[in-house]
Amino acid sequence: MKKTLLFAFAMLFATAMMAQNRAVLLQESFDGTTMPAGWSVAGLGLGNWSVSPTNNAGGAANEMHLTWSPQFNGLSRLVTPAVDLTGINSLVFSFKHALDNYTGNNIIGIATTSDGGTTWNEAWSQGYNTSNSWTVSQEISTPDMGQANVQFCIFFNGNSYNINDWYFDDIMVFTLENLDLAITSPTLPDFIGSGETAFGINVFNFGATTVTSVEATYEVEGMEPITETFEVEIPSLGSETLIFPTTTLLSPGTYNVAYSINLVNGQEDDVLDNNTAEKAVFAAIGTAEKIPMIEHFSSSTCGPCVSVNTAMLNFCNNNPGRFTYTKYQMNWPGNGDPYYTAEGGTRRDYYGVNAVPQCFLDGEDQGYAAVQQTVFDQHAERTAFVDIRGSFVVEGNTINIKADIIPFIDADARVFVSVNEKETHNNVGGNGETSFHHVFMKMLPDAQGTTVNLVTCEPQHFEFTQDMSGTHVEEMSDLEVSIWVQNYDSKEMFNSRFAYEYTEEHPYAVENLTLIQDEEAEENTMVASWDAPTMGNPTGYNVYVNNELVAENISDLSYTFAGELGAFYTVAVVALYGDDKTSIKMLTGMENTWSVEEVAASVCKVYPNPANSQVRIEAENDIESVMVYNMLGALVETVNADSKTVNINLNQYSNGVYFFNIRQSNGVVTNQRVVVSH
Repeated sequence: MKKTLLFAFAMLFATAMMAQNRAVLLQESFDGTTMPAGWSVAGLGLGNWSVSPTNNAGGAANEMHLTWSPQFNGLSRLVTPAVDLTGINSLVFSFKHALDNYTGNNIIGIATTSDGGTTWNEAWSQGYNTSNSWTVSQEISTPDMGQANVQFCIFFNGNSYNINDWYFDDIMVFTLENLDLAITSPTLPDFIGSGETAFGINVFNFGATTVTSVEATYEVEGMEPITETFEVEIPSLGSETLIFPTTTLLSPGTYNVAYSINLVNGQEDDVLDNNTAEKAVFAAIGTAEKIPMIEHFSSSTCGPCVSVNTAMLNFCNNNPGRFTYTKYQMNWPGNGDPYYTAEGGTRRDYYGVNAVPQCFLDGEDQGYAAVQQTVFDQHAERTAFVDIRGSFVVEGNTINIKADIIPFIDADARVFVSVNEKETHNNVGGNGETSFHHVFMKMLPDAQGTTVNLVTCEPQHFEFTQDMSGTHVEEMSDLEVSIWVQNYDSKEMFNSRFAYEYTEEHPYAVENLTLIQDEEAEENTMVASWDAPTMGNPTGYNVYVNNELVAENISDLSYTFAGELGAFYTVAVVALYGDDKTSIKMLTGMENTWSVEEVAASVCKVYPNPANSQVRIEAENDIESVMVYNMLGALVETVNADSKTVNINLNQYSNGVYFFNIRQSNGVVTNQRVVVSH
């Protein structure tokens, strides 16, 4: 049967960064839902090409899709509109593509024609025998160059049965400048941990000249720009990742970061429009242990599924406690698995699964093979920004589930809860297997999950009750519950976890966690305090300061530690329960401003305090900037100034305590605590 394999992006290439003054002769990203005007299919496979609402090739949805069915054997061409190349003897044809391979070596290529397709001149071709994603940037110098009516094509040559799908996007035809290095993307993801941060950019050489040196700058809004010179060797149509050696300390909050290429080979390059980029990053106040989520599509009527199931069983035995797992049995091939469910079909449609076996790790396609240990280890080392705990108990045929999540970022997401049976035996289907593992039974509340708005350090609690009588469950004593939080649009997995099994004791988290400065202490002292869970009975508490375990299994409801003036501190508390159960990590943070008012009184004045609609700042020197943080350490606002007085409007501020980081032109930095009360 046909199998869907891995899509792994091999190269970044952003056509949106292309300069407006480069000679772009043709550009198509298939944003519509039908074949673009002037485009056509020639040769065989006229019904195999279509626009797909996917982004497998690495661009933005939509993209062009070549599928294997109906089967053909020979040449099929995706043909562009005609382009006038009078006076142009050489150019570049670039595109992104992703192959979902079935078997063998399959060939695609680029060809040109200037006689309406009667004669095609091949410019490039290559065979591919693995599933992956690539970017092709190929110089074209066929006999059709210089003609007035030139068409290009991407062709497939072979038996379509040997592929599952081939995707194409961001097709561009352009001329080369002499010196043209472009920023294609910043290296940082949308969410990062706070602390010392390394910034970087991905660059692509669109010029004809090899790039040997690059002077580039990054600037975090409200901070000094950082400029570095990189010694490189980037050939024409080559790419490189440049990481700035100088890091920047980021407190929790959102930051706008600007990047620029200043000099290439010691001079300005020929195209300036693609030398800049901007991106906002969210520095999270805390992190959680990453537990990768495995979703596996299989069937008891699928012969190739046997080896993958065996490999996954061995994988699970070798990685206890490191993963979360749900396996969806499908209703094909043939009659399909008797334990197929419509909710499993919903997840199949969500991922675009069209054959089994197929595995997804944290929402990323792993193909027909089992999850590879090295890939899994890479996922397990990623930073997670959502902490998850859950528990369940069974009464007769009814399962009662409780789940807690706490995010350390702001984002939209969905919470999914699936009830699985650890091992089943009654869904034998003909592939020789007699037992199946982690088999999906029911999604709660349904296959669409629960839509949530994640807000930093605000926990959310969920409870579900489900009668399992109408499901395929064989033994109510053999259940497990998978919980995961996912960005539904991007499929990014924030985190996952198995719930604690068959326990009446849910690991409730501590309540009312606060962190304050002891104003009456003679030394700089920070005090964290909390309340015991209203509904839980912990055996003790673990306390973390700046992600370091500083107190283990204590019974006190407070913890005191020495602070450093101007430093930002986070405190997390985890409640401990019997049988090694732990709660989600409750977390708070603040900047230490002990004795700041007295030390800074002669150089900086902030009033009124408490304040209602406005606060006024006066200093002996010009104020360069004011950065305002909330109690969680998130950056609320940056105000740039160049005077000795600054007025800050507080109408959009919520009631609470804020910390004003005031920087003066003489280098003095003052931290002032301000209470806002409307």
